[in-house]
Amino acid sequence: MKSKIGVIAIVVEDFDRSQDVNQVLHEFGSIIVGRMGIPYRERGVFVISLTVDGTEDNLSALTGKLGNIPSITVKAALTKK
Repeated sequence: MKSKIGVIAIVVEDFDRSQDVNQVLHEFGSIIVGRMGIPYRERGVFVISLTVDGTEDNLSALTGKLGNIPSITVKAALTKK
């Protein structure tokens, strides 16, 4: 299966879930090209953006695992090619 390039946005609303998020990101480290995390202290959230390059199955597995963590919101945008 061909790989796709995309971005994944993650909003962490509960700091106690950060370890869970980092564990999943470590598990999928081979498809993560870049990562940027920004604490938005005024709103009490953390925003993480990932640049990814992987198969649709891998990217779906990553977003699915992240989306199953309570207090986490995940959205992805992938190339069509």
